[in-house]
Amino acid sequence: MTDLELQDMSQGEVAYHRLYEAIRLGEFRPGDRLREADVVDKLALSRTPVREALRKLESDGIVEHRPRLGAVIRTLTPPEIVELYEMRLVLERTAAEMAAKHANAAEIDILKGLNAMIAEAGEETQRAAALNQDFHRRIYLATRNRFLLASARALNNALMLLGPTTLDDEARIKTVSSQHAQIIEAIAAGDQKAAGDAAEAHLQTSLRHRLKVLKV
Repeated sequence: MTDLELQDMSQGEVAYHRLYEAIRLGEFRPGDRLREADVVDKLALSRTPVREALRKLESDGIVEHRPRLGAVIRTLTPPEIVELYEMRLVLERTAAEMAAKHANAAEIDILKGLNAMIAEAGEETQRAAALNQDFHRRIYLATRNRFLLASARALNNALMLLGPTTLDDEARIKTVSSQHAQIIEAIAAGDQKAAGDAAEAHLQTSLRHRLKVLKV
């Protein structure tokens, strides 16, 4: 989001956007307490907009209020993680298929550029994770379907609660970028079935790796 867009927002909206991005980028993690004073200091905002942002994050299902602790970033249980990936698989397969139908050359170039940056991220795992989120968001944008985009936004809120990224080493990043390349190739060719198949295979691999990390 640009500085110009932020200027048009209320202080509460700015606080929400900044805190949301801090969680998305791993500066605050699932299970962390969001002490109001700490958030105020980090975002350089007053308490009122920070309180407003915390209430909105709670309504989004990202933050929960716990007795004696206050606002805490939610942590997903293993069954919730499986359910999340099952839903993500359905949506991302559909998104890849629709992107193969609608994506233009510029959008395909953006996907290639993001995937190249993921491949080059090396040990910068949080950067790779943020780029990975941007990559999948770009596929959704290429679908030209506002209802699919709305579903993706709700799903992305849950994805932030998964905890540490699985892009935790160069071998894993190489696998992800290779699978992304297959998705891009199918989208560029306009092959809807191949794009959906590649997206599904990618999500199945991601789920297996996530469960392995969790030792489930």
